[in-house]
Amino acid sequence: MTSPATDLNPTRVTMYGAEWCGDCRRSKRLLDARGVDYDYIDLETVADGADRAKAISGRTQIPVVVFPDGTHFTEPTDAELSTKLDEAIAA
Repeated sequence: MTSPATDLNPTRVTMYGAEWCGDCRRSKRLLDARGVDYDYIDLETVADGADRAKAISGRTQIPVVVFPDGTHFTEPTDAELSTKLDEAIAA
């Protein structure tokens, strides 16, 4: 199990989601299309995944996408996610 402190400050982009979630599939498609190297925490297979995602966002909605700078998005639009990825590349 990863500690909450590590969950909040991952070494690379981390996405918490589930296959049944349309927003998760969309965000995952965008990350894949952009060639982002990320960790995917599947809430259907990781026992404490949903609890970890809720600890980060304070909500039960997914996906939760966490960035190495400690920021996160819950249910991001493609535009929000793309803008954040562009900022990370430019930094």
